[in-house]
Amino acid sequence: MELELKSICFLLAAALLGGYAFVFGLLKKLHEWYHVAKVGMTKYPLPPGDMGWPVLGNIPTFIRKFKSDPDSFIFDLVARYGKTGMYKTHLFGSPSIIVCTPETCRRVFTDDEQFKLGYPESAKILTGRKAFHSISNAEHKRLRKLTTSPINGHEALSMYIDLIEHIAIDSLEQLASMKEPVELLKELRHFAFKVITNIFVGSDADAVNLGFLEHCYTDLNQGLKSRVINFPGFPFYKAMKARKKLVKLLQALLDGKRTPRTRKGERDVKRGMMDLLMEIKDEDGTPLDDEYIVDLLLLFFLAGHESSAHGVLWSVIFLTANPEVFKKAKEEQEEVIKRRPSTQKGLTLSEIRQMHYLSMVIDEMLRRTSISFSNFREAKMDVIMNGYKIPKGWKVLIWNRAVHMDPEVYTNPQEFNPSRWENRIVRPGTYLPFGLGSRLCPGSDLAKLETAIFLHHFLLNYRMERINPDCPLKYLPCPHPADNCLARIIKVE
Repeated sequence: MELELKSICFLLAAALLGGYAFVFGLLKKLHEWYHVAKVGMTKYPLPPGDMGWPVLGNIPTFIRKFKSDPDSFIFDLVARYGKTGMYKTHLFGSPSIIVCTPETCRRVFTDDEQFKLGYPESAKILTGRKAFHSISNAEHKRLRKLTTSPINGHEALSMYIDLIEHIAIDSLEQLASMKEPVELLKELRHFAFKVITNIFVGSDADAVNLGFLEHCYTDLNQGLKSRVINFPGFPFYKAMKARKKLVKLLQALLDGKRTPRTRKGERDVKRGMMDLLMEIKDEDGTPLDDEYIVDLLLLFFLAGHESSAHGVLWSVIFLTANPEVFKKAKEEQEEVIKRRPSTQKGLTLSEIRQMHYLSMVIDEMLRRTSISFSNFREAKMDVIMNGYKIPKGWKVLIWNRAVHMDPEVYTNPQEFNPSRWENRIVRPGTYLPFGLGSRLCPGSDLAKLETAIFLHHFLLNYRMERINPDCPLKYLPCPHPADNCLARIIKVE
């Protein structure tokens, strides 16, 4: 009798499991049929792939993979469907096509006729109507022409060196003076915020509460790729509140700059990017309106501090973990000092551009880390690529990380090897940390400059001692150690 009862229980459990598997499998099939049916019968098929669950799509799988091994998300698609370079999926609330080979990435990045920016709706709302994430290609081209010089021009970069160097020296001295280990990522965010606030705001930077600014941007960043649910308890709700605070702060700074100065004179006022944006006029003599300036600065603050902080962090981590690389990079910095005239104080742009090995360290860090795993586009029309159809209105996810970690593109991609960049001819589409084409990140040169200056002083005078060197990593929203790199910065004689 007991045996029969066990058998019945076993059969019931098996039936329930089978039923669940059938229902879930059916739901996934129905979800795929729905999106395929909307595309209709065409000469060219959709790329292979998996549309995931209704409503959720493949977000559960994406999050699970990115908790431990983010590269497995793409590698699993390749294993299941072959190396087609294109896969259909449903991510961030939209049916999407992932492109993940140098050629497909290059084509999407450089084709402004068939593709436009396609960031999730949450990102468009949170960065603003006039930010680079939301405007048309034509408007982006106009704004980029007007705003690139204040960020990346030779004169601007030269002007920022003293400022960045002063903040880097102060930050390293403070870190070395701390008796207890610090969360290095948090401290580097402070460093990056100081730099970018001074560059953007100028003399009014002292009036900005950096702690408040950092707290707001942390909340904003968490909501950028979330579902648009503006209700308490959801990331988007918290991010919207942060956006309102940031807009209010930036608008107040703009208004303050229009108020007549009560200082000794205009000569004593240090001008920032905000001042330059207020003076910019287009061909018709029309200045940028406040909404443009606020949305541009809000996005520049977001991209500028997050990418710089993570870039410096990972450079220090990789240098520390690879003593031979550290030694070679340090020797180069010592040579820079030896060649310097005795009357010169501080770095020059010419010296930074002579740091060839350090430049390779930074390039390799950007490849190996892939701080931004993907760029977002949207098909403006039906597009045929590699014999597959990308339907109009579908998102296109340019998976940078897949290219950077492809063993056919980079030998031993898991290895941190700056020497791989020596005399390397970079094929279009194989190196994408800042994007490609007309939408190439306008702050890329500034980010590299900031990283190089910090590393110059770190290599010459400091070393890092990690408390948990085997700490697991988190990959969302950006790759970082789970303990934010708990470490001591030690000054060397």
